[in-house]
This record gives sequence, structure tokens and C-alpha cells, in this order.
Amino acid sequence: MVAFGALLFIGLLTFFRAPPAQEVKPETVQVNTTEVLVARTDIGLGQLATQSNFRWQSWPADALSPAFISRANNGEKILQDLSGSIVRSPITAGEPITTVKLIKAGQGGVLAAILPKGMRAISTKIKEETAAGRMILPNDRVDVILIRRMQSKERSETYVSDTMFRNVRVLAIGQQLETKDGKKTEASAQTATLELTPRQSELLALANSMGEISLTLRPLADLVADGNNPTVDNPLGKERGNSVKMLRYGAKARVYGVN
Repeated sequence: MVAFGALLFIGLLTFFRAPPAQEVKPETVQVNTTEVLVARTDIGLGQLATQSNFRWQSWPADALSPAFISRANNGEKILQDLSGSIVRSPITAGEPITTVKLIKAGQGGVLAAILPKGMRAISTKIKEETAAGRMILPNDRVDVILIRRMQSKERSETYVSDTMFRNVRVLAIGQQLETKDGKKTEASAQTATLELTPRQSELLALANSMGEISLTLRPLADLVADGNNPTVDNPLGKERGNSVKMLRYGAKARVYGVN
């Protein structure tokens, strides 16, 4: 009887025991890939790129952009052609290379390459007290102020200041086009190169001959409200309009339009 009970107990255990787990094999999904040209390391603005700066990397074919350089699409020849190009905008390590970010030597300088269509680069003198203590960096936004001496008909002299342009992009300080880790610009820089329209460039050239130019640094938060384009104030007259009055001894000598 005891033996029968033991056999019954063992039978029940076998009946209620969970079946052994089956081995789950991972499903392999075949992804079509191709090789695209990417940056091996970070490449800075204005740097001369060589083949050692690039490498080929597998890339999903479904995510391939027409702007990418594919090894299967004459990529090796394009890589050879890109050697010796100048980088016109910073490229990070692993970023796919596109020809719009590079310019061949002889096709213009770096500054000409980074200028947006229709804009001009013009320089103005700066010093520590007129450029926010030399803390203005390339790609910062500034307002341009003209300080000039005026003489009335009574021969009395006075100094006036006017904001000529607002929200102007700084292209370079001295010959420095790019900053790394927000480092201070070169202490010996005596010029700031600004991005302006052709008409604004004319007005700044005129203002440089009439007085002293000061730059005031704008906060980054202003970019959201004001956009990326510089705006014009009337710099050389008390009236606010779209003309610039050049004064000689208190008498109007010439009017310059700013449209």
C-alpha cells in the first residue's frame, strides 16, 4: 500500500510538472547596407582636409541621402578629388560627408565660402573698450554703434551716438573664424569682420570715416525673437527713416538711402 502511494505521488508530480522550456532562437533580420564616406575625427572650419580625415562606414541603404558620398557610386574617385579641400563648416566625427561642406582650393577663400548668398563681409576696427572687453567671439551677434562728433552752426561741438545695425553676425575676430570650447579670442586682434548686406556695408564704410565704431554683445535669447538677419537703424540723423544724412558743420551735405 505504501509502495502504491509512493508511485501515485510520483505520477502526480510528473503530470503537473511544467514542460521543459523550448530554446528561443533570435530572429535574424537582413538589413541592406552600403558604405558612405564619414569624418574620421572632428574637422574644424577652415581646416585643409586630406584622405586621412575620412573613412568608409556601413550605412542602412534605406537611410541613404542623395547628398551622401557612396563608395558604390564612384566614391573612391570622389574621395581623391576631395583631398586638399577646405572645410567651409565644422564636421563632427562620424558625420557623413557632403560636398557642400567642402570647397576646393582655388574656388575662393574660406570666408567667401561661409558667406550666405547676397551678404558681404566687411571689417571694422575694434579695441578692448569698444568690443565688450574683447569677449566677443566669432558667430556672436552684436549691435553696431557709431559715436561721432558734431558741430553746430554756432561752432559748438558735441558727441552723439546712434545704433546703426542690430543683430549683426560676427564672422571673424582678427583672422580667427572659429572658437573651440568658447575660448577667448586672440588678444592682439584689431578688427572684427561683420556680415552685412551690400547697402549696410556701404554705410559702415562711411561710418568708419566719420567716427568710432563700438560693438555691443547681444544675448543668444534674442536670436529667437529677432531671427538671423541684421536690421538697420538710421545712424546719422535724429529722424528715424530710411535715409542717412551726412552733416558738415550742421548743414546737410548728402543723403544716402538705406533701402
